[in-house]
Amino acid sequence: MASLLTFCAAALMEIAGCFAFWAWLRLDKSPLWLIPGMLALALFAYLLTLADSPLAGRAYAAYGGIYIASALAWGWAMEGNRPDHWDVIGAANCLVGLTVILFRPRPLPA
Repeated sequence: MASLLTFCAAALMEIAGCFAFWAWLRLDKSPLWLIPGMLALALFAYLLTLADSPLAGRAYAAYGGIYIASALAWGWAMEGNRPDHWDVIGAANCLVGLTVILFRPRPLPA
């Protein structure tokens, strides 16, 4: 369960950091937006290292489900773009994948 909270925090940092770059390049915001953007992306990378997984690739794969759902939520909350039913179905599929990857019993790697 701690990994889910870590993934949610990481997703917020990744999306916020990338959005800062988007705002600078696409929305003509000040280059000063890059400072918090880079800090958020560094915090995102750090947070992913806290995931309860012995394998980076598996942690990143599981995180992907949270990222996709969070990106759609960001688009709705920050940009007013309500997800349609296809977005919801796609995000739900990704969250099922997250559950399979993260919670399937498996032995620890040698």
